[in-house]
Amino acid sequence: MPVRAEHDRAVLAALLGRDPVLHAYQLGDLDDFFWPYTSWFRRDEEVALLYHGAGTPTLLAFAPPGRAGRLAALLREVAPVLPARLWAHLSPGVEPALAGAFRMDASGPHHRMALTDPARLDGQVAAGTVLHAADLPALRRLYEVAYAGNWFNPRMLDTGQYVGVRDGGELVAVAGVHVFSPAYGVAALGNVTTHPRWRGRGLAAAAVTALCRRLRERVTHVTLNVKADNAAAVRLYGRLGFTRVADYGEYALRTHQR
Repeated sequence: MPVRAEHDRAVLAALLGRDPVLHAYQLGDLDDFFWPYTSWFRRDEEVALLYHGAGTPTLLAFAPPGRAGRLAALLREVAPVLPARLWAHLSPGVEPALAGAFRMDASGPHHRMALTDPARLDGQVAAGTVLHAADLPALRRLYEVAYAGNWFNPRMLDTGQYVGVRDGGELVAVAGVHVFSPAYGVAALGNVTTHPRWRGRGLAAAAVTALCRRLRERVTHVTLNVKADNAAAVRLYGRLGFTRVADYGEYALRTHQR
């Protein structure tokens, strides 16, 4: 079967739903909230997503063990129609499929983690209140000093899945989501940070705990991405019940002609 543009959400949901943890971000992007910003490519049972709702487009292409070759075949055929510049999140072993068409600058290996032992949340301190649109200025100020360059879409506040911790009225820690889809049963944590002056007090852990308890009321799978060399974050999430379930690499791509 040659590569085709896939427009049927039911077909995509069935394919991606075979491994909802690996494909949590892609499943979430099937929601109306993100769907208009997506382009999907399919070859047999392999699927790749090009998300173009946040500046530079991002290609998501993940494969379970033993299927990297099939996904690579899809990417080789798709490469000529991809943008001249993009980000890519790729399962190990599929990178060579794009190397002929693009210069690939790696930003390092990452882990996909999933909340596999939610009972651990019961023994953790939870803190924070739900943030809303009115909190956007305070949230932007926090990100400017604590998480510059992070990917944050203000529309995500509309999900009601951002939890913030305040000190004297100042927002000093936050835990949020990149993906939240009750329809497809998945969520992905993101934009978690603490103001530099308040670090080391467990505020991020408390906000993540509160958020995870909230998310588990609405979705089945809670996931996150973390840099493999961020040992402190990996330990924190492990303490909260998350397990490393897959690895992938992040790359900045640009065509050789640019």
